[in-house]
Amino acid sequence: MPDLLLSDQPLPPVAKTLVQRTELHGETRIDPYAWLRDRDNPEVVAYLEAENAYTAAMMRHTEPLQEALYQEMLARIKEDDASAPVRHGDWWYYTRTEQGKAYPIYCRRRDTEAVEHVYFDQNAEAAGHAFYQLGGLEVSPDHRRLAILEDVTGYEDFTLRVRDLDSLAWLPDRVAQLGAGLAWASDNRTIFYLTTDSAKRSDQVWRHALGGTGASDVSVFREPGVECNVGVQRCRSGEFIVIASTSFTDSEVWLVSAAQPESPAVVVRARRDQVEYEVEPGDGWLYLCTNEAAPNFKVMRAPVAAPGAWEEWLPHRPEAFVEAVHAFHRFVVVQERQRGLRTLRVVELASGAVHCVDFPDAAYGIDVGANPEFDADALRFTYSSLVVPNTVFDYDLRTRTRTLRKKDEVLGGYDESQYAIERVEATARDGTRVPVSLVYRRPLERDGHRPLLLYAYGSYGYTMEPTFSSTRLSLIDRGFVYAIAHVRGGQEMGRAWYEDGKMMKKRNTFTDFIDVAEHLVAERYTSTDRLAAHGGSAGGLLMGVVANLRPELFRTIVADVPFVDVINTVLDASIPLTAQEWLQWGNPREADAYAYLRTWSPYDNVACQAYPRMLVTSSVNDSRVAFWESAKWVARLRTSKTDTRPLLLKMNMGAGHGGASGRYERLRETAFRWAFVLEQ
Repeated sequence: MPDLLLSDQPLPPVAKTLVQRTELHGETRIDPYAWLRDRDNPEVVAYLEAENAYTAAMMRHTEPLQEALYQEMLARIKEDDASAPVRHGDWWYYTRTEQGKAYPIYCRRRDTEAVEHVYFDQNAEAAGHAFYQLGGLEVSPDHRRLAILEDVTGYEDFTLRVRDLDSLAWLPDRVAQLGAGLAWASDNRTIFYLTTDSAKRSDQVWRHALGGTGASDVSVFREPGVECNVGVQRCRSGEFIVIASTSFTDSEVWLVSAAQPESPAVVVRARRDQVEYEVEPGDGWLYLCTNEAAPNFKVMRAPVAAPGAWEEWLPHRPEAFVEAVHAFHRFVVVQERQRGLRTLRVVELASGAVHCVDFPDAAYGIDVGANPEFDADALRFTYSSLVVPNTVFDYDLRTRTRTLRKKDEVLGGYDESQYAIERVEATARDGTRVPVSLVYRRPLERDGHRPLLLYAYGSYGYTMEPTFSSTRLSLIDRGFVYAIAHVRGGQEMGRAWYEDGKMMKKRNTFTDFIDVAEHLVAERYTSTDRLAAHGGSAGGLLMGVVANLRPELFRTIVADVPFVDVINTVLDASIPLTAQEWLQWGNPREADAYAYLRTWSPYDNVACQAYPRMLVTSSVNDSRVAFWESAKWVARLRTSKTDTRPLLLKMNMGAGHGGASGRYERLRETAFRWAFVLEQ
């Protein structure tokens, strides 16, 4: 793609006379693109369509490359495939996919027979909808009914539906505009679900009896605190419905007897400032993962009969960050993170014997599955690394042996031995050692000639696991090094790693990414004219900041659904999820927080300077990061930047935060993204 704009491809118009002016902390804030917030305005729709037309025109010459990328990514996938069945009661549950069908098919078979029962075909339900996603899919404890939450717009407004699994008929029960998450009571006729407030915060748990209407449903729990979000689930032991109300700094858990769903919810322990805890019911005990006097978390326990009587079970250890607890009848598995990598600590309850599960690669990820059977002696988990595809194991907790159940096939002659993984550290400007996971095709000569794509997220304590993706091979096989910067703001290196990348320390996330990029250039993995950066959502915010701070460091930047209009968004509590963000970024109505945010907010810091070649993607129905953030940011960049390099906005007019819902459309979106990167 040439740097100069093509004369027959005019830029979309962005100038408007409507300008928003606000006064804040003695500063007049001027937003010339506030008009783009109104998606019901025909002028806004026309503007977005003009952006899409411009992007399509600028990328038209790459369409053969896009098609080639799509076909090769599709060719690596086993389209007719099935997951490893997992036992639940007398049934084995699994999903499978069929060639040409975009969505999974949910199946089961009885333990004593080989006949397959298809109990939910997502393709059939998605027919006629441009978008279709699930916010919950739960089979009743007696395995005779299915409850689902479906969204057909991408805005995450879910509708509850219930199916009889003997006849496969849908029951008349239907409740709309719900949040994600649901749970069955043990009577097999009571369902707990969530509703959201006007800002799409899950704030209330309701009880629904089959045959009733939404109007007759009963409110079980309501959280008035605007900084908190509510979740609901049935615990593995089946004893409780667990209601968790959490903010970014504290939490509170309530229990409802699953056997007596009309009984009142009982609090485990009242909320305390700066104290977080999660509850995992076991056999007569509640296991509590908490940060109380334990920065890296510890595990307490309390008798079910006295949930507030906490006693220490696994003490705090500075070298181990406790992520979660999985309780079974005879074992407890503690999910920990040491030296940036996940480990599994197994405790046999009768003897107290402890052992850890070992894993081989320098960088890898582990995902502990649902494991629905409480009385199990085997743990199902999925192992993956940057070169090893998803591999499902059943780990015998008694004999300490693992049985391979399934390894994803990568078609087309994929050979793991042709690729290498490295785990390196870059020194940040304050001396902190930042881990970086890399994968590339052998051999690698560190001469600066390899192109490199550097990815990061770095917010909300979310850890970026160095796991496998077959779509990356389309870059790696073309010579790219793929790198993940485990910057502060995640929890790769423990809780302090998160705390050092939020609120008034948020700039560490951005400077870590820049310092990692400089390290990779200095070590000759790549050079600045071959370096691409990529991030999405809060990772898109990261892309916006580094584009402003160090535009000369990167050849190209891809920002997916980027959260870039930080101050304006966090000032407006009517925008979905905003109030909770005050505990993540700071509240700009406070002078100190505003002054700090003002130093880095991407939209507020667009400068008259040259920028990298940039692709920005967004979705009109995104309820998490509003579409106008991308639209406004691109508009301001267009009128401020001094270069003639490509700046493209690709707006999905019918999807949500995650983009397209079907697997084939997702591949096409990736092919478009990779074509842009390769072209640059």
